[in-house]
Amino acid sequence: MVAPSTLGHPRVAIVTGSSSGIGEAVVKQFCQEGLQVLAVDANPQGLDIAEAAGAVFYQADLTDPEACRGSVAETIKRFGHVDILVNNAGIQHVEALEDFPEAKWHQIIDLMLTAPFLLTQAVWPHMRQGQWGRIVNMASIHASVASPGKVGYVSAKHGLVGLTRTAALEGGAAGITVNALCPAYVRTPLVERQIADQARLNGMDEQQVIEEVMLKNAAIKRLIEPDEVAALVSYLASEQAGAVTGACWSMDLGWTAQ
Repeated sequence: MVAPSTLGHPRVAIVTGSSSGIGEAVVKQFCQEGLQVLAVDANPQGLDIAEAAGAVFYQADLTDPEACRGSVAETIKRFGHVDILVNNAGIQHVEALEDFPEAKWHQIIDLMLTAPFLLTQAVWPHMRQGQWGRIVNMASIHASVASPGKVGYVSAKHGLVGLTRTAALEGGAAGITVNALCPAYVRTPLVERQIADQARLNGMDEQQVIEEVMLKNAAIKRLIEPDEVAALVSYLASEQAGAVTGACWSMDLGWTAQ
């Protein structure tokens, strides 16, 4: 469980991509632990999800640099400080490299690599001032391996690992830890939307995609549940994880054990 701050106030967390899947699960986990949470998402439906969990919702399109900085400014305005940042917002586009739209490439990189950089940069002075911070970057198994049809996604996730490791080296002296979490396929709307795309790309039916693409290299033949990921995020954001930084935590059902 995430510990209270040294000033006796609850820890404050920003969670991006909060309206479904992993982000929603992390918001619920943090709120159950007594944290104050700013739940950030471009989807206005995230308001109901955030309020139901006990979080504050902030609608923002994080492909806009000002929205990234605005998310942190809103957190400071509402709560006075920020202790935890979970960079989770993401999108997916499945297409062969030669057909991959340039606009989609820029959207993916802006949301999944540039936004985590800008958010990290914006929270940094506040965490450094408090001599405590936890940043968890939601990478993916595709931060370690590649798959056909995912050039934008894979490139962004590989880059996110580089950001994680560099920030970890710079943050250690200030008590800031930075880690990446690398799950395989999680049962989220993002993954469910991929099934039809992968079926089209590979000339398969959807059940074949699940068995022969998503779970082919997994020792444990199932999808990961969002609350399983949230539990590991909670640990990485805790006082007990103070010695863990610059790490890429595999949660891949045994995919990379081969």
